[in-house]
Amino acid sequence: MTSSTVDSPGQQRSLLGTLAVIPWTSEPSDESEKPATPFLMVYSLGDGTEGPEAGEEAMRSELERLGLSIGERLTDLGREPQIPVSLLVEAQRAVLQLPFMKAQCPVPPEWEKDAHESGTAYLIIATRPWPEAVAGKEVGPDRLRAFVSDELLLQSSAHCLLPVRRVRT
Repeated sequence: MTSSTVDSPGQQRSLLGTLAVIPWTSEPSDESEKPATPFLMVYSLGDGTEGPEAGEEAMRSELERLGLSIGERLTDLGREPQIPVSLLVEAQRAVLQLPFMKAQCPVPPEWEKDAHESGTAYLIIATRPWPEAVAGKEVGPDRLRAFVSDELLLQSSAHCLLPVRRVRT
């Protein structure tokens, strides 16, 4: 189905461990002419220097430092430009930038099309590690659905609506 992309934070961020980004889209509704929702999720593999619990706490601290709500509300980053998170989508790549990471993630053509048509992507930044979803290995739809729909994961994650930028020509 899809695979994740890895970003290893610098030495000062080693508590976070290896960070990965994984894309997917919602199922389009037959009745709606709206594009499917493109999703991105950032998560740690839980391999930080002090273990998964310390990594979870470090991610929570990073999100709070950014001013992102954890589990409480959807933050529309198009209306809160002071929060330094950006997404560039071009040439079947999503380039996600946060103060503590920058990652390029390959995305399918349909994902890119939906992102450009809607102008936004739904970003989930998980505080809970997902060590089983190793970068470069395919993650099947059932595994992804099970992880992403877990109530504890949803309550412990930041949820953002992120404007999609394009390269200007």
